[in-house]
Amino acid sequence: MSYPASATEAGLQARVGELVAAGSLEISPRELHRAGEVAALLPAGTCVYIPSLPGLPLARTLEAVAAIRAAGLDPVPHVSARRILDREEFEKFIKQAVASHGVHRVLLIGGDEPRAKGPFADSLELLETGLLADSGIREIGVAGYPEGHPRIPGPVLSDSFEKKLRLARGQGLGLYVVTQFSFAPARMVEFCAGLARSAPAVSVYVGIAGPTDPVALARYAQRCGVSVSLRALRNLGSGIARLVTHTDPKDHVVALARYSVGREPSNVAGVHLYSFGGAVRTAAWMRERIAS
Repeated sequence: MSYPASATEAGLQARVGELVAAGSLEISPRELHRAGEVAALLPAGTCVYIPSLPGLPLARTLEAVAAIRAAGLDPVPHVSARRILDREEFEKFIKQAVASHGVHRVLLIGGDEPRAKGPFADSLELLETGLLADSGIREIGVAGYPEGHPRIPGPVLSDSFEKKLRLARGQGLGLYVVTQFSFAPARMVEFCAGLARSAPAVSVYVGIAGPTDPVALARYAQRCGVSVSLRALRNLGSGIARLVTHTDPKDHVVALARYSVGREPSNVAGVHLYSFGGAVRTAAWMRERIAS
């Protein structure tokens, strides 16, 4: 059966709204004073991720968790394995986050450190201890890299993912993927399609750069290793000015909607917005997409 173009477009826009409504965003601990503004713009219970910053004490992260929960949002702290200084201190933190503030999921990452600062060399080592499940965590997010990792070969990433998936299942933990952002929608779609083939039961939250100043966005892209698509943009001939047209995430969400709207069930569960210090602006953008 064929559908009129208007119906197809309506279905696409509806899917965009669904992906954003089911999505999440990050907020820097430095923006916690604006948690209420963010909450006023988003559906109650929206997941808000708290990045792990170098040198940020766990006590400060716990304050961020409490503030986000108090605002009516669902706090999801990053757990950066190589930044954990002491196992007992971390275990106390995660148990308190669960018991006092309803934390039930974390984003488990290795952490951008050249060497471990404490007992865990990587996220796999931390997961192997069973500490997260024993502390009351019920679901973990793990990182996905549509453009590959700047320092870890693809086969190593794949092997690590399979090990995490087996461990999570064995511990009764749910597991989902949150991807790094990319400037190339085709790469994001290709990554999701590949994961749908290799691990069809695993949901993906596709990382997208929120509406951001283009110069700041380029700086974050270089820091995060998103070099392939950034180079592609610059090679179009107009340098950083070209990046201005890519600071609105709409095209990326539409590409994901086109991929997922014809696949039911789809492994794309939602989008994850990197706000880069602009949480309120990102939340306002999300609200517009949800309402449209």
